[in-house]
Amino acid sequence: MVGAYHDDIHGKPQELVIRKERKTDYEQVEKLIREAFNNHYVPGCFEHYLVRLMRSHEDFLPELDLVAEKGGMVVGSIMYTKATLTDGSGKVKNILTFGPIAIHPHHQRKGYGKALMEKSFERARELGYDTIVILGNPANYVGSGFVSCKKHNVHMEDGSFPAALLVKELVKGALEANDWTYRYSSVMDIDEGEAQRFDDTLDPLEKRWQPSQEEFYILGNASL
Repeated sequence: MVGAYHDDIHGKPQELVIRKERKTDYEQVEKLIREAFNNHYVPGCFEHYLVRLMRSHEDFLPELDLVAEKGGMVVGSIMYTKATLTDGSGKVKNILTFGPIAIHPHHQRKGYGKALMEKSFERARELGYDTIVILGNPANYVGSGFVSCKKHNVHMEDGSFPAALLVKELVKGALEANDWTYRYSSVMDIDEGEAQRFDDTLDPLEKRWQPSQEEFYILGNASL
């Protein structure tokens, strides 16, 4: 067991257990991720296909593959892959990125996602990592210590500073006085056709437009 947290539901203490993912969790985790992300960024989703690829990829970090469990049911998941930052001299710094992070729709807004992140940050420090870079909605992550990429001069390979590119120093000062180019793992470049064919083998979920998709488009195309 990695850690445990408590909340109160209907007046009864409930324990949230955070632990490493097991093989017996795979199907449940993929189903959870699919339900959590369906229609959020695009009609349908591909995140459940991504995690299936991630687990066997060289950049995957099983030590940081954590789930949140309540009452014997997995209600949340976070997974990490290796990434890099390269400075102006060409020196490469090994860092982390996480995603997807998912909480089952019935258990959102209870602090479970933040608990998963905080426990994973502790473990990442123990493993010797000092920086995490992600692409995400700032509103979801600034409360956990993420800041704009521009504050640490971290940019994409084309030199852009996306509004959704966020940075967290696990060790203060890790990124001081430098200019950094961010590169994420190749596992993130999924074939959407293959992802759709995989999704077609599963029980159908309704695909529809919703406002979060426009928010994602705006953030994904805004630069600082």
